[in-house]
Amino acid sequence: MTSSIPAANSAAPLLDVQDLQVNFVNGRLVTPAVRGISFQLGKEKLAIVGESGSGKSTVGRALLQLHPRSAQVTAQRMQFGDVDLLRATPAQMRAIRGKRISMIMQDPKYSLNPVVRVGEQIAEAWRSHHPGQREVARQRAMEMLEVVQVRDPGRIYQCYPHEISGGQGQRVMIAMMLITDPELLIADEPTSALDVSVRLQVLALLDDLVKQRGLGLIFISHDINLVRRFCDRVLVMYAGRVVESLAASELDQAQHPYTQGLLAALPDMDLRRARLPVLQRQASWLQP
Repeated sequence: MTSSIPAANSAAPLLDVQDLQVNFVNGRLVTPAVRGISFQLGKEKLAIVGESGSGKSTVGRALLQLHPRSAQVTAQRMQFGDVDLLRATPAQMRAIRGKRISMIMQDPKYSLNPVVRVGEQIAEAWRSHHPGQREVARQRAMEMLEVVQVRDPGRIYQCYPHEISGGQGQRVMIAMMLITDPELLIADEPTSALDVSVRLQVLALLDDLVKQRGLGLIFISHDINLVRRFCDRVLVMYAGRVVESLAASELDQAQHPYTQGLLAALPDMDLRRARLPVLQRQASWLQP
């Protein structure tokens, strides 16, 4: 089992995480959510996959210090460029969140403020790092709506979240996260609430933006078929651990039985089966 995989450009990784552990504490009860994972990220698309509860989103939130204070987050190293994310002060993290590292949440209807026009929410992301630049923020927001290929951006700017579709809402979220030109983008199930055609459009948009802007992308998903086509590398998580790391194009050659089980459980239009196989879990998968 491989617990760490180097970035594509290992000489100068954008992000270096070593032995990250996250525990949630409730009184005397300590629940381990992430158990010593390590990886590096360059200017590439890195997927973190696994079933619900495997710790995928916990990793993304730990990078931005978004967990409650009661959570125990430790690591040997959690370096983002010149910043030690583990020891960064609250002021340093406020300067980093949304400016250098942005995170797209999975469902815009829970992330957008329902009583504020979507254009103002995009502009606010700019103003939070550029105080007093209201007119510049509006102009930048309009430009970003065009970048994410929203039809009639002037109209969408004035809409409230309930007045736009799920696909438009996700594009608004992407615009909001990219308006400050971040170096790293964390996308947490960004297409799970979208239908297939809109999903493909959003993925193509993200792909273009990563290539054009030279971003590093952490793509959190449970959809193996999706990351196989979209990402460069894959970390497979099970119960808080990385059980396998490999190139996305090599998923069919996966060696770990958990990854093999996930692949075997995928429906296949060309292969009719009376019943999909059930994943047989093993206690040894929990061992470091």
